[in-house]
Amino acid sequence: MANPAQLALYPNRGLTFARGDGAYLFTRDGTRYLDLMTNYGVNLLGHSHPAIVAALTEQVATLATVHGSFGSDVRARASIALAERLPIRDASICWLNSGAEAVEAALKFAVAATGRRRFVACTGGYHGKTIGALAVTHAGKYRALVRDLLFPVTHVEFGSGPAADAAMDHDTAAVIVEPIQGESGVVVPPEGYLRELREACSARGVLLIVDEVQTGCGRTGTFTVSEREAVEPDILCLGKGLAGGVPVGVTAVRPGIAERLGKGLHTSTFGGNPLAAAGVLATLSLLTPELMSKAERLGTELMANLAAAGARSIAEVRGRGLMIGVAVRGERDRILKGLQEQRILAIPAGDDVIRFLPAMIVEREQLNEVIPALDRVPGS
Repeated sequence: MANPAQLALYPNRGLTFARGDGAYLFTRDGTRYLDLMTNYGVNLLGHSHPAIVAALTEQVATLATVHGSFGSDVRARASIALAERLPIRDASICWLNSGAEAVEAALKFAVAATGRRRFVACTGGYHGKTIGALAVTHAGKYRALVRDLLFPVTHVEFGSGPAADAAMDHDTAAVIVEPIQGESGVVVPPEGYLRELREACSARGVLLIVDEVQTGCGRTGTFTVSEREAVEPDILCLGKGLAGGVPVGVTAVRPGIAERLGKGLHTSTFGGNPLAAAGVLATLSLLTPELMSKAERLGTELMANLAAAGARSIAEVRGRGLMIGVAVRGERDRILKGLQEQRILAIPAGDDVIRFLPAMIVEREQLNEVIPALDRVPGS
């Protein structure tokens, strides 16, 4: 139904979905769409996964939310289980409600821990649309309205360790980076880049914040890209699919930072609510090494097939695991619309990229529908 009571802040793709099942979304009349966007990566394990439905149903019938000033056994279990999966040894976790909130907390924690206020971020970086996160987001179209309210930030070339090193000074609190840039076009940096940043930050006494809101939770083949690169961040941000579709955000910090963060510095009414914590526990139980390895294998196969297909519309294919960007020739939005008309859902990134973020439960046969669909888009 039309929704005149909602602000028109989103593009209208002309579809209304009533339910989801596995890798598919369904409209009210039952028309089925292959969901290769998963709500910008949130439905990591597809729609209505029985284990997640069971965990959330049991929890909402018991206790859905309780303030962080009170204990919660399910929150405690989720904290311990997540900390065991992180690349930060003995991490302490701040529970929030979104990736942007996780970035907000990370910036605040860096300032509190160092006493400095300046940041180094990357061209092409995207960290959210809240005011603090906009400080380190690069695109001017997002930053212009609030420019005077932001932390001082120097943006340097993504993928260049020397550029980041040269931008640090005595007032730099932290460098913030996505291991793979999502919003700007699924941009993969050179091998060893994250390690270069880690070494430069350590040498200069600057914190390293790694934003794994999109890359985290197994999508690229390991639980985090930091783990894959054998890099230990000072602060790590997670969100999106971590709670099985329930809103969640996490800012994890290493020992030494945790001790400098006083009570009340950053809290959230809903952060770490038992419902989200139950979703986190269910999701972590499903993110086995075998499932993450399968995600990397299927994504690698799809990228190779796309690159070899020779479709006139494909200029470049890049990504890792099930985080895939296809740079296209011609009008990107027309191709997205053409895929949607063939009941395949993808999302835009950058100026000319179609982004695929399939659920990790997707099957090879479903991914194999992409290339024929691209070939059928008029003019491609």
